[in-house]
Amino acid sequence: MASSSSPLRRVIASSAIGQFVEWYDFVIYAYSASIIAKLFFPSEDPVAGVLSTFAVYAVGFAMRPLGGIVFGLLGDKIGRRRLLMIVIILMGAGTMGIGILPTYQDVGILAPILLVLCRMVQGFSAAGETAASNAFVAEHAPPNRRGLYVSFTYSFSTSPSVVAALVVLALMNGLGTEAYEGWGWRIAFLIGGPMALVGFYIRNRVDESPVFEAAQAAHAQAAAENVEQTKTSTARPVALVLSLAALSALAFYTLSGYMVSYLTTGAGLDSDSALLTNGIALLVAFVFFWVGGALSDRFGRRPILYSTIIATIVLYLPAFWLAGLGTAAAAMAGQLVIAIVFGVFWGAFGITVVELFPTRNRLSGTMISWALAYALFGGTAPLLSTWLIATTGLLIAPGIYVLTVAVVSLVLIIALRLPETSRSSLLHVDDQAPQAEAAVR
Repeated sequence: MASSSSPLRRVIASSAIGQFVEWYDFVIYAYSASIIAKLFFPSEDPVAGVLSTFAVYAVGFAMRPLGGIVFGLLGDKIGRRRLLMIVIILMGAGTMGIGILPTYQDVGILAPILLVLCRMVQGFSAAGETAASNAFVAEHAPPNRRGLYVSFTYSFSTSPSVVAALVVLALMNGLGTEAYEGWGWRIAFLIGGPMALVGFYIRNRVDESPVFEAAQAAHAQAAAENVEQTKTSTARPVALVLSLAALSALAFYTLSGYMVSYLTTGAGLDSDSALLTNGIALLVAFVFFWVGGALSDRFGRRPILYSTIIATIVLYLPAFWLAGLGTAAAAMAGQLVIAIVFGVFWGAFGITVVELFPTRNRLSGTMISWALAYALFGGTAPLLSTWLIATTGLLIAPGIYVLTVAVVSLVLIIALRLPETSRSSLLHVDDQAPQAEAAVR
């Protein structure tokens, strides 16, 4: 990033921090699932308590389609920068809210109700972050490095998993089990508030996307028939994003939101080893985002996406089986395979979905389809994975599920003829009036 101009550096920094803040709480909630189950969902059956906690985890994702509609339309109207400032404040408020909630013992049934409300705020705001941040960076970046810059920003959606693992380990070992379960877990959530304020401050100092401004100028002079053509031409990109995002969401939240629970409750690994190996795997994925983005700049988005989906079909199930053998070494090896394959996939995926849509409806098209896929496949990943193992008795059942979705995703993007977008302008034909051409870098 050393060659970036100062304005571009600020854009990248503001988007990276925003991605971190937005996803920190989703991960810390998953890592705190067992404690939240005891404090907010008391039950004689520990499995039922964990399932209830993951159900509330899924509630946050159920709000994402609504958030995608609202923030997508809003971002295409008022701009990326202003939208991102709204989103980060909402998420920070929801995160701190969980940190100060009374427990079931204090207020009874009101406690889980308040928890659900906080999760709804987080899910609603989260729908606006990733797609808007990726689009904001892409619309500022030079065309030949869009993949690298967006993948760098997008990788910060994974880094909260590493930080959250370290925070939980430090609090558990520093405070002791009794203190951590009594009040120490709240610290991990309260951290989200100050981080949101830092992100808001930086975002307040960046400029709006020049591509968005050019598209807005062109749109003011576009003929009505061109607007209708834009709506028609959006159907295929929406279907492609749904196909790719389904696999992306399931893989991401299986690795970051469910894997620790799987390693401890299913494979019998101690919690310290589970958190440590998962944190290392996610750190590796963080770096391989950049590899995927850089490779997609050089060889194209399509070859990277096809090759990583095929690698998933071949390698995911053996890697998942290996991770569940019950030893730290096996857990590390299995998760590393998954992290490398999907790190490269996510690096190409993040920029591809941005490039598929014209600028004038880039956020609405991307957010709505992305949020729907993540609600259906991401938010349900921990809950459904737990249920699959309990129902089938097979520890590798979640791996079979991911494998199945990968096969379906590959078939769909082949059938839909995924285009190569790496050399395309972010101002599509639908965006442009004659005088807007000069604004395209």
